[in-house]
Amino acid sequence: MPKSRQSSPGSSEPRDVPSGAGWMPHGYSMAPHTHEAGQLVYAAAGTLATTTEHGTWVAPANRVTWTPPGFAHSHRFYGRTDARLLTIPVELCGELLDHPSVFTVGPLLREAVLTLTGDRPEPRPGAHRRLLAVVIDELSDTPEQSLHLPEAADDRLRAVTDLLHADPARPATLAELGRVAGASERTLSRLFHSELGMSFHRWRTILRIHHALAHLTEGTSVTDTAMACGWSNPSSFIDAFNDVVGQTPGSYQADLRTGPAAR
Repeated sequence: MPKSRQSSPGSSEPRDVPSGAGWMPHGYSMAPHTHEAGQLVYAAAGTLATTTEHGTWVAPANRVTWTPPGFAHSHRFYGRTDARLLTIPVELCGELLDHPSVFTVGPLLREAVLTLTGDRPEPRPGAHRRLLAVVIDELSDTPEQSLHLPEAADDRLRAVTDLLHADPARPATLAELGRVAGASERTLSRLFHSELGMSFHRWRTILRIHHALAHLTEGTSVTDTAMACGWSNPSSFIDAFNDVVGQTPGSYQADLRTGPAAR
């Protein structure tokens, strides 16, 4: 657990979690819980998944998840993860989005988060607060949400997404899934756009990318990951991964191997 964390794993009580860092073992998960302040969670190495009622965000080392005060959320870690938890005081949360999201991590934001969650003592009074202001400024741009997987409310649509969650590599068409769920392809296509804000193809691609990130973090080869997650060939997987994550799967695995140690 992060060094300064005070609440117990899986706690559902609304407790504030101070900033800190710690190495999480592969597969470690935290049950739904809430915080009175806002929280940024960054995986300096490894991969993090954060789930709320709005869906799931997966954050490799070029993303950071944001959860405003009061939102129930859970975390799961893939690979040995250098987890960085940064509390955002309530009075500053209004500067950020009022709903859970994920932001792209640039070099300045990364170094600021690592410094604020590390063991380095405050060099001068107010230095940490000033650095936190830099974090807020860096997060003020439009967040990158390409790794957000929204969840359905409509029973028919949820029946389809549940089937795909159970088997992301399932090759069924939307029409075939609709016959199982008791809805037409046209109805389901409309629901994907109106409820989830994306096409069926895009939603399934992001679901598969979520699973691919976990496989790659575990050390599975690019080719084997492509096959396990439903791509017919590695090249199409590489193109899709690069489009969603912003780097190739090979580059992602290389970053995992050469990532910095916890500070």
